[in-house]
Amino acid sequence: MARIVMKFGGTSVADIARIRNVARHVKREVDAGHEVAVVVSAMAGKTNELVQWTREASPMHDAREYDAVVASGEQVTAGLLAITLQNMGVHARSWQGWQIPVKTDNAHGAARIRDIDGAFLIKRFGEGQVAVVAGFQGIGPDNRIATLGRGGSDTSAVAIAAAVKADRCDIYTDVDGVYTTDPRIEPKARRLAKISFEEMLEMASLGAKVLQVRSVELAMVHRVRTFVRSSFDDPDAPGMGDLLNPPGTLICDEEEIVEQQVVTGIAYAKDEAQISLRRVSDRPGVAAGIFGPLAEANINVDMIVQNISEDGKFTDMTFTVPSGDVDKALAVLERLKTTIGYDVVQSEAGMSKVSVIGIGMRSHAGVAATAFKALADKAINIRAITTSEIKISILIDGPYTELAVRTLHSVYGLDKQ
Repeated sequence: MARIVMKFGGTSVADIARIRNVARHVKREVDAGHEVAVVVSAMAGKTNELVQWTREASPMHDAREYDAVVASGEQVTAGLLAITLQNMGVHARSWQGWQIPVKTDNAHGAARIRDIDGAFLIKRFGEGQVAVVAGFQGIGPDNRIATLGRGGSDTSAVAIAAAVKADRCDIYTDVDGVYTTDPRIEPKARRLAKISFEEMLEMASLGAKVLQVRSVELAMVHRVRTFVRSSFDDPDAPGMGDLLNPPGTLICDEEEIVEQQVVTGIAYAKDEAQISLRRVSDRPGVAAGIFGPLAEANINVDMIVQNISEDGKFTDMTFTVPSGDVDKALAVLERLKTTIGYDVVQSEAGMSKVSVIGIGMRSHAGVAATAFKALADKAINIRAITTSEIKISILIDGPYTELAVRTLHSVYGLDKQ
């Protein structure tokens, strides 16, 4: 017998037929004798509809009331799944985030989980009950519902798995695992049997949409073995109930991966913008004076490149931000011009960031050189580069994104079985 947390996303519970299919997945684990908790998202499209309603009611709405509205989508799904399970003879009950309770901070709309006491759910396990929990939500210090931001149900599931010391956390979605790159761009992309927490964190933060970044962070901190699985697989197919190695991709400790590839995957993020400050005075505190106000304006700065002039008096500073934040960033920089001192600010949207990721890069030289040569052979110009122990990120012009992804996927042999 094992303790399992199962999470189902919006496409998996999009209508009653799909909710019945989800219930079959849950019943399979219950019939195998496992203790099961389920975390659900709102039905596909429902959160967008609720968000639109709040905006129509008032463009400048109260964030606390926004949370009260948008959290209702998960409540509906949890109730419907519990009813469906009961109809199948499974002892199930739905619970909202505040009833567990999932305790969060006060940042309504983008709250972070502070604490979950697993005792409530463990008591349900002892009663033979399947607890169906509304994801994406908790309760803040002000005693009001607080939502966790987009993808928050993934975070809810991993946090609950950590709180109850689950043997594994299964994230069911509309794909059957984590791939070496986006299969829509590269048909030869392969599903990975295993990927380390560190690699998955890089993949998620660099553009892969399979898991929400905070959920991977939590899984890594608490060492929660996490499987990415497809809810559209037949619940009764051979191997679906395998306790140790069910179909999908296991996200786990590096030590569990016996044969490590040098490169594990290629991620990409479109809609990046490049901002350059020319002839900035080169003196202590300038970088803090630029990037501090940008952070205060909630602008996510990514790649940063700095070039010093020959005389050492001036520097050119280039960095990237999401394209949607360009106007806000330029407004901040304009206010800083007199205090920072620069000649001109330039911006260019339509960039893409392509990243090479792999824990094997720590012990292998020449990985970056291989990428640069492969892109050069395809006449793809590199705008900026950043690196870490297990990743290389390259900024290129947007129209070359798909070519770059396919080129890098091939040059590292990821298209070979």
